[in-house]
Amino acid sequence: MIKLAGAAFLALACAVQAFAQDMEHHLDHPAPEKLGAVSFQTSCDPAVTKSFERAVALLHSFAYAISRKAFSDVADRDPRCAIALWGMAMTHYHQLWEPAVDSESEMREGAAESARASDIAAGSPREHQFIGAIQQYYLDWGHSSPAVRAARYAQAMAEVARTNPKDDEAQIFYALSLIATASAADKTHANQKRAAAILEPMWRRQPQHPGLAHYLIHAFDSAELAPRGLAAARAYSKIAPSAPHALHMPSHIFTRLGLWSDSVASNQRARAAAHAQGDIGEELHAMDYLTYAYLQLGDHDEAAKVVAAVRAMTDLPASQFKVGYAASAMPVRLAIESRDWDAAAGLTPLPGSAPKVAAVIYWARALGHARAKIPSSPDADIADLKACLDQLRASGDDYWAAQTDALLKEAQAWQSAAKGESDAAVLSLRAAADEEDAQEKLPVTPGPIVPAREQLGEILLGLQRPQMALKEFNAALFLAPGRRGAVVGAAEAGDQLGGTKAARPMH
Repeated sequence: MIKLAGAAFLALACAVQAFAQDMEHHLDHPAPEKLGAVSFQTSCDPAVTKSFERAVALLHSFAYAISRKAFSDVADRDPRCAIALWGMAMTHYHQLWEPAVDSESEMREGAAESARASDIAAGSPREHQFIGAIQQYYLDWGHSSPAVRAARYAQAMAEVARTNPKDDEAQIFYALSLIATASAADKTHANQKRAAAILEPMWRRQPQHPGLAHYLIHAFDSAELAPRGLAAARAYSKIAPSAPHALHMPSHIFTRLGLWSDSVASNQRARAAAHAQGDIGEELHAMDYLTYAYLQLGDHDEAAKVVAAVRAMTDLPASQFKVGYAASAMPVRLAIESRDWDAAAGLTPLPGSAPKVAAVIYWARALGHARAKIPSSPDADIADLKACLDQLRASGDDYWAAQTDALLKEAQAWQSAAKGESDAAVLSLRAAADEEDAQEKLPVTPGPIVPAREQLGEILLGLQRPQMALKEFNAALFLAPGRRGAVVGAAEAGDQLGGTKAARPMH
């Protein structure tokens, strides 16, 4: 018995030591990279297959810089691998971010890489179809608009998908092109539904594919379709947790459904991962969604901490839309939703801000002046808003021109309200709400700072028109469930009506 006990003790000691060594090993090394599973057949050297598929997985999670480096490494290892240069060219085409604006440097690089890929004789006909498709985007890039070139690329990808019906990657990239070229004015979401019809059956077969879950979330990022996207939202962050964008993307659906606590958790993880990887654009994007969610939970203190962190960042490249928009929108969200009109009136655009970004600041300033306890003139801010609108119209940026026009009408409405011109205020805000509702938001933002229809409800409530106000608040909640301002406004309208009308619940 003594010998057995000694042997057992020795075995236990060895196990503890092995466990401690194993734990030390894990503490010294980061968790294994997890990007999901991608299978992309190529004619390249089999030795680069895994590296190539890793690069594609990164591309599917919009990790553009890391993906470009990965494709470049493959091309260096196998100079005859033309499809690796296709991958490099694809990383310059940010289909769902800001296709309306391309940087000259990225266009030159993408055009050169796609041309080099085409010049390599090696490669299957299918691979050269992929290469030919991305060439359509870069063709005549200096004279053709991004929208025209995106449509050409989508048409080319349609042919790639048609002639390769059993090639999942061809179908997936075609579906993405459908989402990217969907009209913001199409409230039937025809392209998104076509894309989902392609992606959903494949996702059942490939549940660990990062692009399938990712693009389904984008396809369902609308008030109509959001409930269908919840399964993909729950899955994507588990499929590719090494990609900051994969940690963030579920919050697109959570925001649409008013699941604010889920959105907070999603964006806290995404923010930390993006910061660790030095991806400032993705970090700020997650912080913007995080600020929005905190405000809907009524947690202004936590929102203020996020905004303070943004203000502490120096030398932000505000001319990059993804960076400039998020860094500008966060302090505006905090000031407006906190009704800190002095703070709103004191905001200034970041140096190098594009007109569509600066417009958000001028709108906030106008509301700050018009809605202060002692109102002051917002004329200068409204003039700046008009100047932004003129620039956007002149550049042909129709989407952001419409969004800025709605902001202008809102600012003019609050200016009218401050003057006691209530009918003019209601008319202007109703026009802004109709204009805003006619277009879907872009993925870069969780939504308007305050929806125009919610603002309309607020003005009607102040005019003692609770029945009309309740109608507008509920219409706003249909498009943005759980928004705190609309929920509170609807409850106040119900109280004025004798408590007979109930607001939608807040998540």
